[in-house]
Formats: sequence, C-alpha cells, structure tokens
Amino acid sequence: MKYFNRCSLLLMAALCSQLVVTAQLNDPAELVNPLMGTMSKPALSTGNMFPAVAVPWGMNQWTAQTGRMGDGWIYTYDADKIRGFKQTHQPSCWIGDYGQFSVMPVTGKMVFDQDARASWFSHKAETAKPYYYSVYLADYNVTAECTPADRGAQFRFTFPKTDSAFIVVDAFDNGSYIKIIPSEKKVIGYSTKQHDLGHMPDFKNFFVIYFDRPFDNAHTWEGNKLNETGLETKADHAGAIIGFKTQRGEQVHMRIATSFISFEQAELNYKREVAGDAFEQTMARAKKLWNDRLKRIETEGASLDQLRTFYSCLYRTMFYPHKMYEMDAANRPVHYSPHTGKVYPGYRFSGIGFWDTFRALYPLLNLLAPSINREMQAGLVNDYKEGGWLPEWSALGYTNIMVGNNSAAVVSDAYIKGLRGYDINTLYQALLHGANNEGPNATGRKGISYYKELGYVPYNVKINESAARTLEYAFDDFAIYQLGKALGRPEAETEIYKKRSQNYHNLFDAEYNLMRGKNKNGSFQTPFNPFKWGDAFTEGNSWHYTWSVFQDVQGLIDLMGGKENFVKQLDTVFALPPAYDDSYYGTVIHEIREMQIAHMGQYAHGNEPIQHMTYLYNYAGAPWKAQYWVRETLNRMYKPAPDGYCGDEDNGQTSAWYVFSALGFYPVTSCVDQYVIGTPLFKKVTIYLENGKKIAINAPDNNDQNRYIKSAKVNGRPYTKNWLSFSSMQKGMTVDFEMDAQPNKARGISDADVPYSMSRNDK
Repeated sequence: MKYFNRCSLLLMAALCSQLVVTAQLNDPAELVNPLMGTMSKPALSTGNMFPAVAVPWGMNQWTAQTGRMGDGWIYTYDADKIRGFKQTHQPSCWIGDYGQFSVMPVTGKMVFDQDARASWFSHKAETAKPYYYSVYLADYNVTAECTPADRGAQFRFTFPKTDSAFIVVDAFDNGSYIKIIPSEKKVIGYSTKQHDLGHMPDFKNFFVIYFDRPFDNAHTWEGNKLNETGLETKADHAGAIIGFKTQRGEQVHMRIATSFISFEQAELNYKREVAGDAFEQTMARAKKLWNDRLKRIETEGASLDQLRTFYSCLYRTMFYPHKMYEMDAANRPVHYSPHTGKVYPGYRFSGIGFWDTFRALYPLLNLLAPSINREMQAGLVNDYKEGGWLPEWSALGYTNIMVGNNSAAVVSDAYIKGLRGYDINTLYQALLHGANNEGPNATGRKGISYYKELGYVPYNVKINESAARTLEYAFDDFAIYQLGKALGRPEAETEIYKKRSQNYHNLFDAEYNLMRGKNKNGSFQTPFNPFKWGDAFTEGNSWHYTWSVFQDVQGLIDLMGGKENFVKQLDTVFALPPAYDDSYYGTVIHEIREMQIAHMGQYAHGNEPIQHMTYLYNYAGAPWKAQYWVRETLNRMYKPAPDGYCGDEDNGQTSAWYVFSALGFYPVTSCVDQYVIGTPLFKKVTIYLENGKKIAINAPDNNDQNRYIKSAKVNGRPYTKNWLSFSSMQKGMTVDFEMDAQPNKARGISDADVPYSMSRNDK
C-alpha cells in the first residue's frame, strides 16, 4: 500500500508538472526570465543584461536601475538597492546609453539625489516579466509596477498612509529640462544624456508624464539643490519632485510617452499608446504582443528548464535594433536623424552592432520576422542618404567600435532571403561605397588601400586587428558578390568581389594550419603565438578566427590538407587547455576569463568569432561530431538563471545561436539558401512563418542520450544532406529525425551531402 501511494504521488507530480508545462506553452511569455544574464560585472559577463520591460522592437525599454547614473551596468542581480526606474536604449554596457531618464517613488523626506533616494529591495519581492515588472521598495513601503508600450509606459505606485508621498523625475545630467504643469497634472521635460557617442546635433529625448490626481506640492531641482518656488528649470542636471497625501494601499498612476522629435510628437505618442487605457489594458496588450511573437515557435518534449531557456533567448532576439521612428499626425513614419539633427520621413532603427549580429540574429529575423527586418532595411537606406555611410555599429549614430564591414552581410542576406519593398539599389551602392573607402567611426573599411593592393591588411602598418579585418572583409566581399548576382549586376563588377572573397588564403600559415597576421612585405608576423588574444585579431586568438571563412569552408579544408586534417584541427580546439596570452590588452579581459572557466578548451562560445565552429564538422565528413558539440554547448553554456549566459549576450546574437541550434540548424553562411544541420533539442518543433506556411521538425526519440541523427526525412523522403534549404522552408516543410544514442558515421559523409562552399559550388 505504501508502495502504491508513493507511485501514485510520483505519477500525480509528473502529471501536474506536465499540465504546468502545457499551460505555459499556451502562454510562453510566462516562461521568459528577464533576469537571465543579469549577474554580471566588468571582469566576468554572464550576459551583461538588465530585465528589460518593453514590447518587441519597441522604441523604449524600461528597467529597474541599481547602478549609478551613467553606469553601463544599469541593473546587476547581486545589487541590493534600486535608485529608480529608468527608460533606456542601451544596446550594451560597453557602449553606454542614450535617451535616458528615470522616475522613483519615495516617502517621508523629500529626497531626490540618486544615492539618498535608493531603496533596499529583495528578489523575493520582485516580479520580472517581458511585459511587466514589480518590486517592493522596502525603505518607503511602496510597491512599484511598470508595463510598456512602443513609445510609452504606465507606472503604478502603491503607497502607505502618509502625507509625504513623492515621485521623483530625474532627467539626468549633461543638459536637461523640466517643467511642471499642475493644472494639467503633468510634467514635461527632456534629457540629452548620452554616453560618449559623438556629436549628435540637437539630440533630445522629450518626455511627457501625466498623473491621475492633483499635486499636493511640486518642486523642480537642479543637481543637489531644491528649487522652493520654481516649476520650470533648465540645467546641467534637472529634475522634479511631485508630492501627494495617500491612504494605506492607495495607488498613484503615471502614464509616460516620449519622442526623439518634439514635445508635440511625444503628446501624439501619448494619446495613441497609453492615454485612454487602464494599467491592466496596457499590460494585456504588451503581453499579447509578446505571446504573438513567441508562439511563432511551438515546442514539445522539453524540460521546464529547457523551455525557460529557449523562450528567454527568443525574447532577447526581439529588442535590437530598436525603433527610432515615430508616426506623425497622418500616421506616416518619421524619424530624428543623428547624422544631421533634422527630422525626415521614413523608418530608422538604432542600437546594434553588425559585427555580432550578422551571424545569427539577422538570419533569424529573415526567417521569423521578415516584416520588421524589411523596415530595418528601409531604415538603413535613410542612414546612408542622411549620413553618407551604412553603420557598422549604431548607437545612436555611427559608433566607433569593432571591425569589419558587416553591413554587407546584413543587407545582402535580407534581399537574398526574399525581402522586398525598399530601395535595394541604393543599399547596393552603399555597399560598394563602404567596401572601397574608409569612413568615420568604424564605417567603411580601415586599411582598404592595403587590402585592395595586397589582398590583406598588413600587420605592421599600425592598423589594429589586421587579420580579423582581412577575414571579415573577404566574407563581406562574398556578400556583395552574392547580392550583385541577385540584382543582375554586370559580371565585370561582381567578379571583383568574387576574387576578393578569396583573400583569406593570404593569411593562412600551413606550418600551423592557422590564420596569422602578415606584414606588408609578405612575411608572417613574428613571433607568433596562436594563444595571443587581440593584436592581429579581435577579442580572440588565431584558434578562434581561423574558422572565419564562412563563404568557403571547403577552401579552408583544402588549405589544411584535406578533411582528416581539418577534423583533427577542429578536435584540437576542444582538446587544448584554456591557455591564453593577454599581453596585447595588459589584463585578462572578460572574454578570456569566460573561455577559461567554461571547460571547453579553446572553444570560446561566450564571444562571436567561433560560435559557428561546431557546425563545420558537417563539411568534412564528421557530422556526428557537430551533433555532439552543439548539444554540449546547448546544455552547458545556457541556463534560465541570472548567470545564464557564458559571455555577453550582444544584441540577441548569442540568444539567436541558441534558438537556431535548439531548432536543429544554423546559418553558418548567410547570403546563401542553406542552414547547416546540427541536432534538434526538442521532440517536436513547429515554426509558423509570416507567409502562413509552417515548418515541422519531429524527433520523437530525442533526449540527452539520443543526440545523434540516425536518419532523416524531408517531406517524407529520405534525406542525407547536412543542410536544409531556406527557400524550401518558405513553402512549408516537414523534417523527421530518427535519433540515437550512438553516432551514425555513415550518414552525411559524401561530397553530395556537404553544405555550400564557394570552392565547390561556385567555380
């Protein structure tokens, strides 16, 4: 009887757990953990994230602020005080923020200084959802709640009984303005604060704030000084503090809207987005927007932790670049231009680095959300027309960081994947301009004269990270070549970029079977330490960047002496100790530390250059090794927890790797019609495309032991290839995988099974 009861209890627990999972799959926004990746610091990143409350690709995000004003680490999980609730557009803690201000409830004393007003809080009294955030501020006995709209938000503050309840509005330093209008229960203002992003002509983030009750008292303040009588101030650091008398449990509501264009546009955004709604209505609308997007991928046969990780990663792919456009009175898109300071018609987006995201984030948009990427491509047209260049890192305008000319891949892949309805010919001319000129703030190509003359950027001409630049320029040339062909450009023109796409040959050192910096006279850099980070490479070493031949893996195999040597070199990455040389930086940068502690040898999944490497076994007759290492990375490098990432999340890129890899395939080479197969994580996945078609991926025997593909069928027919076709997916596709605990070393090993390479497919 005891045995029966115990079994019954276990069965009931299992059934209850399955019911919980089933319910949450119908409401995937509840599976998302916005706190994933928030336990970070400059020396070690586990995501460098903050709990973003926003709608997908919304113009604004909101977050609790634990860091001081201007600190790139806005929110860290191990902090114990909250200074405010901040509107943010920060794409990276290393880049910094722009268009920022905060609000904060306090009681008792009329405090507004960011340190004096900070309140203790606990994660036990904190709720973080994509569409809602709530926290108890212990020092003030106040519960603060926030829910978002595209260009606005609603706040609800539950106060105790007091005649000294206040809400602080902090427009931050570096030039701000505040005006209190008691007759309208309203505060307006603007912030100009941005983090060393260069000169942005007439840049302002305008805000309008409406309260649901009259003010009992109101003051402006400047710096640390309260203005006893003035209701308007313009200063280096301006703010307002609004007072109320409240009963226990009484709520004060705030509705906020913002604009990068004007107060009038902010008012228009307010009327459209939050003016007529209760808090719950705005929250319900935001939740529906998230569920509509998250439910485009339905999963079956996963653990609760896997589901939480998957949907938390999917959530992170839907923030950047964020909308910088607004809708005018005639409901037409308009935007502020950081290039000229003027307002223009049309779309614009900002807050993303192409060095990170050309790899997986933009290919994921082309699969799951082509309609939003179509707007993003139209926005790039406007960047080029207004500023003369395509951005490589945009935050707010052209940001001087990272290497490469990867706008070429972002633009080309979108068009090749079928996006239309924007000025692709202007974008193509922008690519040609960027590929042959050196521009300001990382635009164009640094060292282009050497690259065109020698076929590489030399190591010894005082251009940093020369080998990384060369390898990325070669892939970018491939992207231009592919787009030129798709547009029917003259062969004499496209052949230039086809030839330049082979420049990776110039840096290959057969002695080491690795890429190596090369001097202007044609000799390799000396001494050479393949474990040296930086120097000739970007945030990595030769073991990481050698694989950056996305366009021609077969060509790299040939350089290494064939498939067997290539596989051995891939194996060596995992077999090596996590040795490093940090002399270029003079310190252990966080990317080095993240590789060192991951226990995967030289495989530094926490940074982008090597993230595709596990899939390269598919090109060399060992697809089962790709299946093993992809599953290892999925299992070990991601958790739905505050320390859930293995490095910087980087604008959705590292999350996009997880999403693609969990589905069972990955875009090793953008700008072609293929995804390379890895191994599916779930028993079943259904992907609902915007065109109404669906992709079903079935692996009923899938589990952690059965990670190997024994056989496959596509649309009911046996399938041995190591890739899936994007264009076929667009027509609807069913993929059936038979999984096994032992690798099938006879499947996917013929020359006909390997994915695209220029050397094989485009002679």
